[in-house]
Amino acid sequence: MEYKYPDATILVFCKAPIAGQVKTRLMPQISAAQAVDVHIELTDRTLSLLHKAHYCPVQLWCNPSLEHAFFEQCADNYSVSLHLQQGNDLGERMHHAINTALEYSTTVLIIGCDCPSLTSDDLEFAMTALQAENEVVIAPAEDGGYVMIGMRKAHPQLFFNMTWGHEQVFNNTHQRITELNLTLIETRQQWDVDTFDDLQRYHSFMQE
Repeated sequence: MEYKYPDATILVFCKAPIAGQVKTRLMPQISAAQAVDVHIELTDRTLSLLHKAHYCPVQLWCNPSLEHAFFEQCADNYSVSLHLQQGNDLGERMHHAINTALEYSTTVLIIGCDCPSLTSDDLEFAMTALQAENEVVIAPAEDGGYVMIGMRKAHPQLFFNMTWGHEQVFNNTHQRITELNLTLIETRQQWDVDTFDDLQRYHSFMQE
């Protein structure tokens, strides 16, 4: 397969679709089984987008293990390689994945699997920014976090000793980037599916 950016790698973080362990903030408005279905649908949508774009190799970084039929299905359907997330918290797991990928890639983008607003144009923008030797590219989220971060070199300071899952994640990350004197490029603001209101927004979005 020929890629537009063969020296880059996109890393997709994904949890195994286990009832009661994914999309729990959608409950009790929907059941645990329905939340699993949402998780699978969003993951398929993300991987399909990447597969069709042919930008670069795509890796699926899995949690808590690789031993789930869904991951094997993703590998077969979307030509992704499977990798195990490693670390005590999200920051450590992200840094490990990025550091590993940068051993054989010049640029790395890491994204979640639940951001329907992320488009091929956003990915192209991020890839182009990194190819121009900007040091960090980030896609801020409406909830105060971010849905994508990319870099040309591992920067553990952006991931270690960070508190995750609150509305200041992007601001705190931005401050650390500034303190490190790194060149930062931001994409347009994004939104992901965490709450039931987000799910309703996603359903409306898909009907447009």
